[in-house]
Amino acid sequence: MLTLAVLSAVIWVYLIFGHGRFWQAGPVLTPCMPLSRPGVTVVVPARDEAASIDRTLRSLLAQDYPGPFRVILVDDQSTDATADIARRIGDPRLTVVAGAARPAGWSGKLWAVFQGIAAAGAADFIFLTDADIVHQSAHLSTLVARAERDDLDLVSEMVELACVSWAECALVPAFVFFFQLLYPFTWVNDSLHPTAAAAGGTILVRNRALRRIGGIEAVRGALIDDVTLAKAVKQGGRIWLGHSALAKSIRPYPTAGDIWRMIARTAYVQLRYSPLLLLVTTIGMVVTWLVPPYAALFGSGIVFWLGLIAWALSAWSYGPTLRRFGRSAAWAAALPAIAVFYMAATIGSAVNHYRGKGVAWKGRAYQGTGA
Repeated sequence: MLTLAVLSAVIWVYLIFGHGRFWQAGPVLTPCMPLSRPGVTVVVPARDEAASIDRTLRSLLAQDYPGPFRVILVDDQSTDATADIARRIGDPRLTVVAGAARPAGWSGKLWAVFQGIAAAGAADFIFLTDADIVHQSAHLSTLVARAERDDLDLVSEMVELACVSWAECALVPAFVFFFQLLYPFTWVNDSLHPTAAAAGGTILVRNRALRRIGGIEAVRGALIDDVTLAKAVKQGGRIWLGHSALAKSIRPYPTAGDIWRMIARTAYVQLRYSPLLLLVTTIGMVVTWLVPPYAALFGSGIVFWLGLIAWALSAWSYGPTLRRFGRSAAWAAALPAIAVFYMAATIGSAVNHYRGKGVAWKGRAYQGTGA
């Protein structure tokens, strides 16, 4: 037990002091107007989003952006009234594209994005956003201002996530925390560091950068499409990732089962369908998250102190995320238990893969497609 306690303490000292300050609350963009007025086309892929599409589109059409912009909704063969609701808005800046059948080798979302970009013409920027996100009026201006100021090829933000139900309050802040642990934002935003990531709900990308990487076709099969796109753009360009105070997801996850399915959908994809990586990840999570509380609660002497230090460091690192969501600091003590939930969902993702279920979303299944 002493060896494991030492290892977990060393891991947490490294994570706090050497892992890109992943635990920080920022960065966050503040409202700002761009100095120039490049043309922007907003592309919204949507499949069965009747519950949210009206609010999303109206928030986009209400942007205070001073330059030319238009919105393209790509109706990805919805079985509900998504397209009809969009057409009833009746704004000339809004175009509704009826999505064609998905060709082999494409993920559904990226095929819809491809069709939207094809209809976008020669806009300077493409703004990719999901059909369940509501934007404050200054959002688009702020994104363009940041891209123009630092000559960025891609600007992305992790939007505010719903945190209403008990399951969301317990598990959603940890989703953001673990994302930052995987992709420390300071590393992503460092042009000299290889780490690249984006958050799919808000991606502003230069059209010229898309052309440079070979268009959306270059990542057409990706199931973790945001990160894959960011990696492609960062090879020869500059990207930025932060948190948004100007956009919020309105997709609810009322139960733990809903969040489980959200994680399991792509967790094994993240591990490249590798049983070895799954085993290493599981062992790493046990040492990182479970050994500290076990050593602190049941150990003695040096084992106790090492466990307590590691557990305290992990709880402290979770504090900025909890404050962002307005949650009590008491949730930090439960982080090991929450990590177990995420670990189990990751294993469940692998089980689904080997049972032939693959990745399923909105009535579509993908099996064996890489990220």
